[in-house]
Amino acid sequence: MNENSSPDSGADEHRNGPAAFPPPPPYEPQASAFGTYPYGAPAPAGPAARRPRRTVPLVATVALVSALVGGGTAVLIGNATASQTATTSTRVVGTSATGTSSVASVAAAVSPSIVEVSATSGSGESTGSGVIVTSGGEIITNNHVIAGADAVKVTFSSGKSATAKVVGTDSSKDLALLEAEDVSGLTPAALGDSRQVAVGDEVVAIGSPEGLTGTVTSGIVSALDRDVTVAADEGQGQSQRQRRGFGSSNGDDGDSRWPFEFGGGRYNGDVGSSTTTYKAIQTDASLNPGNSGGALINMNGEIIGINSAMYSSSSSSAGDSTAGSIGLGFAIPVNTVKADLDTLRNGGSDS
Repeated sequence: MNENSSPDSGADEHRNGPAAFPPPPPYEPQASAFGTYPYGAPAPAGPAARRPRRTVPLVATVALVSALVGGGTAVLIGNATASQTATTSTRVVGTSATGTSSVASVAAAVSPSIVEVSATSGSGESTGSGVIVTSGGEIITNNHVIAGADAVKVTFSSGKSATAKVVGTDSSKDLALLEAEDVSGLTPAALGDSRQVAVGDEVVAIGSPEGLTGTVTSGIVSALDRDVTVAADEGQGQSQRQRRGFGSSNGDDGDSRWPFEFGGGRYNGDVGSSTTTYKAIQTDASLNPGNSGGALINMNGEIIGINSAMYSSSSSSAGDSTAGSIGLGFAIPVNTVKADLDTLRNGGSDS
C-alpha cells in the first residue's frame, strides 16, 4: 500500500475483485488452537496449519482404539451371554484366569445336586449317593444301593433330609429312580453327553464314601467302554455293607468290599449268580463304598456318569476295613441314564 492510497482503496479493490472469502459476519467467528479469528481471516500458520496432515494417523489411531474397545466389548458380551446361558441351564462353573474350570468351582456348582441315600431293610442300613435330576425331587442312584430296601431317606447338601420313594428300578442297567417327598426348588444337575468324553479328560467325583457326605475327589478318564459286571438281584444290594457308609445299623460288620466282575475275574467279593454287565467309564478319581450312585462330572459341571463300582487291592476276608480305592473306579455313562429315564419314571424294567 503506497502512502497516497486511502485506507478504503484496498476495500474498494476487494469489493471490485473476485471474492476471495465469504462475506463478513453474520458468520460466527471461528476458533482455532491459537484463539478465535474471523471466518474470513486466513488460518494462522504453525501447527494448526499442519493439522490436516495428521488426519490419517489420527484416524488410524482411533480405528485401533475402537478395535481394542470393540474386542473388549465382544468379550464382555460373550461372557454375559455365556453367563446367561449357564444360568438358564442348571450349572454355573467359574473359570480361572486361564479360562479353565477348577475342581473347586466344579465342586461348588454341583455339590447342591448330590445327595446321600440311606436305604433301610430288615438286615440293616446301606448308604450310597444320588444325583438330583429335577427340581421337584427326582433322584438317580444305583439299583444296588436301594435293592431290597423297606425305607429310603435322602440327605441334601444343606443337611436337610427327606423320605424318598422308589419310582422305578432297572437292575439290568443298575439304575434306580427315587422321588424325595414334600420338597421343591431343588438344584438339578446338568446332564452332559458321554459320547463327548475322551480318555485323559479331567473329571470330578462327588458322593458319600464311607458315609462322609459331600466328599469331592478328582482325576481323569482312564478308559472307555469297560465291560463291568455287578450284582443284579436284590439280595446282593443289601450284602454290600460297611462299618461306615454301607455300615450295618444292627452292629454287624457286613461286607466292606464292593463286588463286581471285570475281564472274566471277580473282585472285592462274590457278585452272586444274578448279574448285569454294562459299558463303563473308567476313572482314577478316588471312589470308595458309598460313592455308588454319585456323580462323575466333567470340568463344565456336567454329569457324565453315575459312579457304580471300584476295585480294591484288598484280598482279605469280608469286613476288612483295609479295602479301599486304588484309582480303578467305574461309572455308568450318563447317556445310558438319559435313555432310561422314561422307563424308570414308568416303574422301570423290573416292574
